[in-house]
Amino acid sequence: MLFMEAKWIHPFLHSACTVIEQVVQVRPERGEMEMTVWSGDHDLLVKIELTGQLSLDIAFGLSEEVAVKMASAMMGGYPLESLDMMGESAISELSNMISGNASTLLYNEGIIVDITPPQLFRSEALGQDSAMAVPLHLEHIGRFDVLVRVG
Repeated sequence: MLFMEAKWIHPFLHSACTVIEQVVQVRPERGEMEMTVWSGDHDLLVKIELTGQLSLDIAFGLSEEVAVKMASAMMGGYPLESLDMMGESAISELSNMISGNASTLLYNEGIIVDITPPQLFRSEALGQDSAMAVPLHLEHIGRFDVLVRVG
């Protein structure tokens, strides 16, 4: 089962790298896959559920500081002091773009899925389930994790 979950994280990694580079203007560097807990060390998780031929929970985990920097970059460098509603909306939209792109990649592999709208959570609300995470390191911004729930 773990192998199958690892296989399905790759379209999301590819998509995250592409979308972040286009929208945030930073080329992510992939770290090594690691086992962690769903909430991990993240302040925020943006959760997406896949349904259809593949049923899976994917999340994007990041600190509030990273979210502020990414949202600011998405808004043309407009400086945000904190993660306000506009910043949360930008991070949710980034997650939606990544997930939509990944679902197209899955479709191209013959796997038809639907994705739920992104849900932004404070990580303490999500529990301690096991997850696989692949960190994406964004220069001058920080770490953005792509997670898949295990089990």
